[in-house]
Amino acid sequence: MRAQDSATPSPAIAVRPATAPVASRGPGTALAALGVLSFSFSFPATAWALTGFGPWTATGLRGVLAGLLAALCLAAARVPLPERRHWPGLLVVAAGCVLGFPLLTTLALRTSTTAHSAVVIGLLPLATAAVAAVRSRRDGRRPSRLFWGAALAGAVAVLGFTLLRSHGRPGLADLHLFAALLVCAAGYAEGGRISRELPGWQVIGWAVVAALPVTALTAAVALASEPLPSGGPGAKAVAGLLYTAAVSQFGGMVVWYRGMALIGVPRASQLQLAQPLVTLVWSVLLLGEELPAAAPVTAVVVLLCIALTQRDRA
Repeated sequence: MRAQDSATPSPAIAVRPATAPVASRGPGTALAALGVLSFSFSFPATAWALTGFGPWTATGLRGVLAGLLAALCLAAARVPLPERRHWPGLLVVAAGCVLGFPLLTTLALRTSTTAHSAVVIGLLPLATAAVAAVRSRRDGRRPSRLFWGAALAGAVAVLGFTLLRSHGRPGLADLHLFAALLVCAAGYAEGGRISRELPGWQVIGWAVVAALPVTALTAAVALASEPLPSGGPGAKAVAGLLYTAAVSQFGGMVVWYRGMALIGVPRASQLQLAQPLVTLVWSVLLLGEELPAAAPVTAVVVLLCIALTQRDRA
């Protein structure tokens, strides 16, 4: 079976330059923002899933359902297997975005609120930009000092907000979240790089399919050790699980990777600085959590950082 060679109908592989054409920035920014919006509901949906499933069960079933959905889409589109050179990167995406991040954040949400978890993960954009910058040094691509300054300022604001909420004493949940953002940053950066040659939906599609043996084994073992409630998991838990599988794990990733391919990994990653603030809104409206008093101040700082990074033409 011949491997897929391009992300568009063009017969040749055309790796996009580091600075996306102006015409592609509008659609790329919109797609990346749509991905961020879909991800912003992931933590509340995970909290719902945990009302009826254990953390390992929820993670395993999430991966299995997403893998089956992706396999159906790839088969329906008759997508050929990726070339061998793409598989190392796809496995990084699978390890970081399909296995590591969902499991670690789910474990954290057992003892942490969605609001607190969301602001810790707010450090993800800076981590993603840093990993992408290291990976792209060989191509001579480097974000400017303005970009790094704005990214660092946004990360400091989010970190200060987090420490304020935890009274300066990060707990086990924070360690889970910190590990989650590191592995996810690697997966995002690698996925964004591959999306310059393969369509974004195929990147995450092959990643969740590649992770199916692990997620299926995890689900099988977890179901035996984390039995479901006697009355069943409940509608809310099922809805949360389905959202994390269909949207957080697959659908949102499709538009997210496409957006990164159009406007670049560092610039797209900074849009994610808004994700914790949107999640805060969901946590108040849907979960009844208390909105931290420092949230409006953090919102202003973060949105200013986003504006600066989007205007920068690194």
